[in-house]
Amino acid sequence: MDASAYSGLIINFTPTGIIPTREMTPYVPLTPEAIIRDVEEACGLGITMVHLHVRDAAGQPSLDPGYYSEVIAGIRRFAPDLVICVSLSGRCGADIAQRMAPLNLEGMAKPDMGSLTLSSLNFNRMASLNSPDTVLQLAQRMRERGIKAELEAFDSGMLNYAHYLLRKGILVGPQYVNLIVGNIASAQPKLLHLGVMVNDLPEGALWALGGIGDCQAAMHMVAIAMGAGVRVGLEDNIWLDAGRTRLARNIDLVGRIHEMAAACNRPVMTSGVLRARLGLAPGHGRYGTAESKLEI
Repeated sequence: MDASAYSGLIINFTPTGIIPTREMTPYVPLTPEAIIRDVEEACGLGITMVHLHVRDAAGQPSLDPGYYSEVIAGIRRFAPDLVICVSLSGRCGADIAQRMAPLNLEGMAKPDMGSLTLSSLNFNRMASLNSPDTVLQLAQRMRERGIKAELEAFDSGMLNYAHYLLRKGILVGPQYVNLIVGNIASAQPKLLHLGVMVNDLPEGALWALGGIGDCQAAMHMVAIAMGAGVRVGLEDNIWLDAGRTRLARNIDLVGRIHEMAAACNRPVMTSGVLRARLGLAPGHGRYGTAESKLEI
């Protein structure tokens, strides 16, 4: 790993997710206003990108582009170059048209990236359904729209599928990958599991590590020591301690990353640097991939 890759810490902020509810924690942001507020607070400390989920008026997970548009436009008022990724989750029971809908946003609401989970998998109480045809359609639609795929891999088999998509030319250019460990039905927070996945990353890919639940902080320390990025937020973990005695706020989790990073001399990578390394447009009114048309 070269020195430049080691020096810049990607902080991928995941404020909401699908699982946390108000009954579980009062701190999870569910409304557009609350999500925007948590992102602004995190930007005040320093983050590189944000991975967004949105909820409807009842607090249920949604893929409604209207909610995404409100949140993205709100964020870009104070962070015009923040890299923004929209979740295209397979856990909402949505059909392919609903999952593609956020990719049709334009102008200031156009996302830079869209999540692409590379296979189906089971979570503790639900499944994420990502058939080969669905993955292909989402990837191809992102290419058409000039939106970069945020690859999500929960085991090495998903990374093998990423290589397949690269060979087919469906994925092109530098890749960004979230490696996510600790889910009950996929890779665990063990160095052997992680090492196999890191070994199987696409050549030259930028990557961040996320740990689900109690393993989150430990996996962040491993990632920072390895020169990787981190995925952090209430989407993956609502507790500040492994003993589950203190509920976390998003700002607490981001603040802990900054403490770890300072101890390891890892400055946060700016959104501008990440944009350049992934071939994204520069922000400030130009979003998506650098070669995509200006749509404002």
